[in-house]
Amino acid sequence: MKLNVIKQRSLWWAISGAVILAGIAAMALSWNQFGAPVKPGLDFIGGTRLQLERDCTASETACDEPISTGVVSQVLVDQGIENGSVQLLGQNQQAIAVRTPDLDVDQRTALQSALEDALGRLDPQATQIDTVGPIIGEQLFTAGMLALIVAFAGITIYLSLRFQFDYALFALVALFHDALITLGIFSILGLAIGNEVDSLFIVALLTIVGFSVNDTVVIYDRIRETIKFNPQRHINDIVDDAVNQTLTRSLNTTLTTVLTLVAIFLFGGITLKYFSLALIVGFLSGAYSSIFVASTLLAWWRVKSGRAIAPVAPTSPSTAPSDNTVDI
Repeated sequence: MKLNVIKQRSLWWAISGAVILAGIAAMALSWNQFGAPVKPGLDFIGGTRLQLERDCTASETACDEPISTGVVSQVLVDQGIENGSVQLLGQNQQAIAVRTPDLDVDQRTALQSALEDALGRLDPQATQIDTVGPIIGEQLFTAGMLALIVAFAGITIYLSLRFQFDYALFALVALFHDALITLGIFSILGLAIGNEVDSLFIVALLTIVGFSVNDTVVIYDRIRETIKFNPQRHINDIVDDAVNQTLTRSLNTTLTTVLTLVAIFLFGGITLKYFSLALIVGFLSGAYSSIFVASTLLAWWRVKSGRAIAPVAPTSPSTAPSDNTVDI
């Protein structure tokens, strides 16, 4: 069955627009609450994070009920710690991540002891303590944003040279589409369940950009080849054919990658859980934008700019027939 992406492009754009608008609304709420479009983690704002887990093998520790965040919050208040946050971890919710302003060694020891008194015996093997200064967090954020800007600029320059500027422009639109959807989903997660993003989130965004543009280039390359050999065909027909000819490859590549990421999300542990989720969201969004957004926007622009059919360069009557020069 042939997929008519051009005929239903208003639907594809409406779906993307609705998801992006929901994400922008969530980012606005997040900015008002956290001062950032997504809830920033320890890597970006600095402070101390303690990840603690009950030792359910100890007879004196009751693990029948999840840890009470209210109890933990009261411990923070008793210790004189303001602006602390608590997040439950694990399926059984017997572990917590406590984020606080920067604590010295004595303060961390006192907090850990107070939490053990309130929650029961803690597993020393599962205890993790991370401290990041605010200057380092700011440097990480700046470096991450610079890396994204350089990636976008490099992709735009390459596609402008490899194809034409309008190809590069709409590929860039598709990349912003994927980044906005990923940011929006994680903004919603930050508001709903308190999920924080760390430096791995920047890595995920860079990976998404590279993966997404690969699919777009494959479709654009097929469009360019078809224009070259069939310059009198309408751009709408060319785009429909190019998408259908590359559809199986795009879907197979995306699905096989996403299946691996789903396994990492389910079994990879808390450190990689949300990193893999960001990649899943971005890769699926990237496949969608390559097929339904980048290609249809190019066709729409070519029609609007009067280049729906590629012009054929005139040839001299005395010159033997040769390949037509085409504005691809």
